[in-house]
Amino acid sequence: MIDHLSVGVSDLARAKRFYDDVLATIGCACIFTVDVPGVGVVTHGYGEIGSDHPRFWIGLPEKRVDAGANAEGGAHICFAAKRRADIDAFYAAAIKAGGKDNGKPGLRPQYHQNYYGAFVIDPDGNKIEACSHHPE
Repeated sequence: MIDHLSVGVSDLARAKRFYDDVLATIGCACIFTVDVPGVGVVTHGYGEIGSDHPRFWIGLPEKRVDAGANAEGGAHICFAAKRRADIDAFYAAAIKAGGKDNGKPGLRPQYHQNYYGAFVIDPDGNKIEACSHHPE
């Protein structure tokens, strides 16, 4: 059900040192870093050592990365979806139910070539997403 969880941090380098040390104790490590051209490193993804799928992310508040498409930083929960059509339906239902757009459904090649997701702010201000890693 949950694909990944992200939290905003105020000092990315300090947070990375902290989570590197803490998560190593349970067999996890930083396995992915997002480096946005012209902006720099904005987030680090952690997963089980040997995995290629980060499940826990730390990053700069999104408003500092892409103010036009993202609300203020903080917690973000992403739900796993099997098909892109399901993500489109997730987004449409969320908007119809009172959510606010935070990134229309589409490919996000900055994550990887098959990453397809949609982002919404729920009525209480929580950031939610649905994504798929499968090509279609």
